[in-house]
Amino acid sequence: MTSPKLQQARDFEARYGPHIPDAERPAFHATPTIGWMNDPNGFSVYKGECHLFYQYHPFSNEWGPMHWGHLKTRDFLHWQRLPAALAPDEAYDAAGCFSGGAAELPDGRQLLMYTGVQRERTPEGFLQEIQTQCIAIGDGLDYEKVGQNPVLDAKDLPEGGSRIDFRDPKVWRGEDGAYYAVIGNRTRDGSGAILLYQSADGCRWRFVRTLDACQNQYGRMWECPDYFALGGKQVLLTSPQEMTPIGLEFHAGNGTLCLMGHTAPDGGFVRERVQAVDYGLDFYAPQTLLAPDGRRIMIGWMQNWSTVGAKPDHCRWFGQMSLPREISVQNGRLAQQPVRELESCRGPAVVHHHILVSGETNLPGIAGRVLDMTVQIRPMGQGSYRWFRVHLAKDGEHDTILRYKPDESVLKIDRTRSGLPHDIVNTRSFLVRPRGGELKLRIILDRFSVEVFVNDGEQAASAVIYTRQEAQAITFEAEGQLLMDVEKYDLVL
Repeated sequence: MTSPKLQQARDFEARYGPHIPDAERPAFHATPTIGWMNDPNGFSVYKGECHLFYQYHPFSNEWGPMHWGHLKTRDFLHWQRLPAALAPDEAYDAAGCFSGGAAELPDGRQLLMYTGVQRERTPEGFLQEIQTQCIAIGDGLDYEKVGQNPVLDAKDLPEGGSRIDFRDPKVWRGEDGAYYAVIGNRTRDGSGAILLYQSADGCRWRFVRTLDACQNQYGRMWECPDYFALGGKQVLLTSPQEMTPIGLEFHAGNGTLCLMGHTAPDGGFVRERVQAVDYGLDFYAPQTLLAPDGRRIMIGWMQNWSTVGAKPDHCRWFGQMSLPREISVQNGRLAQQPVRELESCRGPAVVHHHILVSGETNLPGIAGRVLDMTVQIRPMGQGSYRWFRVHLAKDGEHDTILRYKPDESVLKIDRTRSGLPHDIVNTRSFLVRPRGGELKLRIILDRFSVEVFVNDGEQAASAVIYTRQEAQAITFEAEGQLLMDVEKYDLVL
C-alpha cells in the first residue's frame, strides 16, 4: 500500500515534472523528475532492465528529507521516469531514506536495502542522527517495507563501530546464492571502515568482517561503498569525507577512492593499490552493476558537495548522473570508457588529420554542445610545445578549458568561465602517464557537463558547466608547435 507521504511525492512529481522541457535538461544524462538529486542508489539489473534509484527531494532543488527517485533504461542513455519508490514514512526512517542498493530475489521480486535515519536528542540537548539498515521489497514499481525493519542496527556493529555513521549498503547476490552487503561505518579512531554482511534470504543479516579501514589516512568517514571482482582483482570503491590533498592524486573535501587488491585465504580483502576514481571537479558516490553481457558498468553523482549552492536561478531540477562507464583493470589500474551504446547515437563524422597547431585555431565542423570528440596530439620533436589547450563551450564571454603541459605530464580542467554563479573551486589538475608529449582525449559534452577520458580511459575527469547553450565554439591552442588529429560526432538521441 502506498503511504500518504509517498503518494504526496508521486503526485507532486507527476503534476510538475512533465512541465520541464527536454531542452532544459541534458540530452542523455540522468536527471531527477523534478527537484533535487544526489547519490545513485540501487543501480542494478531487474527483469532484464537497468534500474537506477537516486537520493531525491522532489519538493525543492535543495537537499531535504531523502526519498528514493526511480529511473530505468535498456541502453544506459534513454531514461524512463518512474514514480518515486520510497519516502521517509516510518519511525525508523523518519529523517530520511538514505543511500543503498538493490538485488533481484529468486521469486522474481526486487529487494531494496537502504539506510533509515531517525533523530534522537542527546543528554546535552543536541539532535543526532541514528542510522540503521532497512529493507523494502517490490515489483519494479511499488515497494513495501518489511515488518522486521530495521534489519541491521547498533547491535549488529563490530566493537567500536558507530551507530551514527553506519550507512549506504550496496547489496548483491553471490554465486553461492547468499546475499552480501558492504556498508560504510566509522570506527573508534573517528575514521572510516567498510563492513561486510551476509544473509541467506536478504532479510536476516549477520556481520562477517571489516574489509578495510581508513585509519585516518584517506579522509575520515567512508561512504557509499561497492565491492566486486574485476579483471582478476577485487575492487573496493568508496567516497571519503574530509579528504586532505595527497599530491595531485586526491583533492581536499569529498573524494572518490578505489582500493584494488585480492582475496586473502580467510576471505578478507588485501589492499594492493590505491587511486582516485575520477580526477575532475564533479563526481561522487559511484555504484556499479554487472550487465547481462558481462560488462561492469559504473555511474556516479556528477556533482560536488562543496558546490551545490552554485546553481542557476529558478532551476526546477538540480543534480545529474555521470555518463555510465564501462570499467576494467588495465596495467593494474582502474580504467573507464563511456558505455559503447553511445556510439550508436553518433551522427556523421567530422575528421581532421595532421593539423599543425601553433597559436589558437578552430576547425570547420568542430563545434557544439552535445557531442563525442576525440583529440590526439603529438609533438614535432623534443620540446616542440610548452602547453596545449582545448577551449570548449566558448563564446566571447565563456569557455571551459583543458590544458596539458607535457614537461610536467599534468592535465588541468578549468571551468572558471563556465557560467557558475558563485566563486567556488573551478580548477583541478592531475598527473597523466607520460607518453613523450603525446596525449589522447575523448571529450563528451552534454549541454551542462563535460567528461574527459584520457589515453583510452586510463583516467576520467568530470565537471558540470552552466555556460549558455549558445556558446558552442571549440578551439585549439598551443604554445610552440604540435600535430593534432580530431574526430568529432554530434550525438542524436
